[in-house]
Amino acid sequence: MKIKAIIKTNQKEQSITQEEDNWKISLKSEPINNKANLELIKLLEKYFGKKVIKIIGARAHKKVIEME
Repeated sequence: MKIKAIIKTNQKEQSITQEEDNWKISLKSEPINNKANLELIKLLEKYFGKKVIKIIGARAHKKVIEME
């Protein structure tokens, strides 16, 4: 399963919403030392119940995430 996501960091709360083909994901962490990507992985695995295999665009706000 692959999803396209637009990530916002430094938000007050975590959230996941779907708009057309993209998912909008808000994270509390700052994009420093991979903190936001680690938070993203935990949040997606909890939300979808599937393991995250790969993140394409790890340093960008727009990402493609591949899950089992």
